[in-house]
Amino acid sequence: MRAIRVASAALLTATALTLTAPPASAAVTGEENITSFGFRVTPSTIAAGGQVTLSVDGCEHNTKVTSGVFDDVTIPKGQSSATAKVFWDAKPGAMYEVTFTCGQESGTTDLTIVGGGSTSNPSHHPTPHHTRGVKAGVGGSSGGFDGGQLALGGALIAGVIGTAYYWTRRRTGQGES
Repeated sequence: MRAIRVASAALLTATALTLTAPPASAAVTGEENITSFGFRVTPSTIAAGGQVTLSVDGCEHNTKVTSGVFDDVTIPKGQSSATAKVFWDAKPGAMYEVTFTCGQESGTTDLTIVGGGSTSNPSHHPTPHHTRGVKAGVGGSSGGFDGGQLALGGALIAGVIGTAYYWTRRRTGQGES
């Protein structure tokens, strides 16, 4: 009878661990962005209408930078950065893909839009590049660790293990009189 209780507790613990573990796909990110040159957008989170710095390292060509949230920018060979102004009507909370192209190689990174901005700025004239839209389908695949989620997962695991131990000890204690 004890073996059944131990097996039940082990199965319950394994189930809890399986349900609280992050998906494997979340841990594997960025592999498609391995390039012979470095690139970045600073800051990576900005309000609509703000200005970002586009930087590239180790590119021996002109670098073309494209996104659905600002006009195309070319960083001339020999220079390491340029700036771009984010469209005023960029959607708050949206994540836009920014593509850096150096010669025949391309790499991407994300630019997140936060609050602010006006949906009716008369000085902004949409360009054909603006029709690319928001990067979609990336929910939960950031690959980073969220402290709150880790704490919640740890609390759930500890609770399941503690409950399994309590019930196993309680049942074995009742039958030994």
